[in-house]
Amino acid sequence: MPGPTSQPLCLVLVSDTHGRHAELEMPKGDILLHAGDLTPRGTLAELRATARWLASLPHAHKVVIAGNHDFCLEERPEESRRILEEEGGVTYLLDQEVSLRGLRIWGSPWQPWFYDWAFNLRRGAPIAEKWALIPSGIDVLVTHGPPGGILDRTVSGEAAGCQDLSSAIERTRPRLHLFGHIHEAYGRLTWEGTLYVNASACDLSYRAVQPPVVVTWPPGGTSR
Repeated sequence: MPGPTSQPLCLVLVSDTHGRHAELEMPKGDILLHAGDLTPRGTLAELRATARWLASLPHAHKVVIAGNHDFCLEERPEESRRILEEEGGVTYLLDQEVSLRGLRIWGSPWQPWFYDWAFNLRRGAPIAEKWALIPSGIDVLVTHGPPGGILDRTVSGEAAGCQDLSSAIERTRPRLHLFGHIHEAYGRLTWEGTLYVNASACDLSYRAVQPPVVVTWPPGGTSR
């Protein structure tokens, strides 16, 4: 259900900026949501550069999660959280919820095992335990990776999304699910009452050429 807001909200959705944020034109809006891969290689210096960019943006509220490139957020979580929250002025979510402007937002960085990157979990019980933490009644779900079969097709044709995440979405029924991770599956679609957005900014060549997605809340009409 829409939150207690008198005017529609403008949500700006982005993911997989990989340190190429200066190449993006960021739309104005009320809430900025970033679905991870903030950095190229996950160093603290790269995270600080991203935090400075986030701090420069005009959005009243900014929410971010980590992605598989963001090693520092897995290996040095307390220091990395301080950088994002104190230097970047953002809310960082790690299997956590925040309520903003009447919206309940849940953020989680995990994806099915992907080479030797950060925030990997095996398919089945290990990753399903994380998705079981997602509470019912949330409005917006932010994960790094896609659910199974939705905006998850790689260039080789593999459907790389997580079926356990799909099951959690069936249980919780968020109005909006934001993710990235699979650059070439950038786009959006609506299925069974949920608007799915793969907002990967970078393409397969790591060029930041895929623009942020703008969603008017409640998500009856959308624009980019």
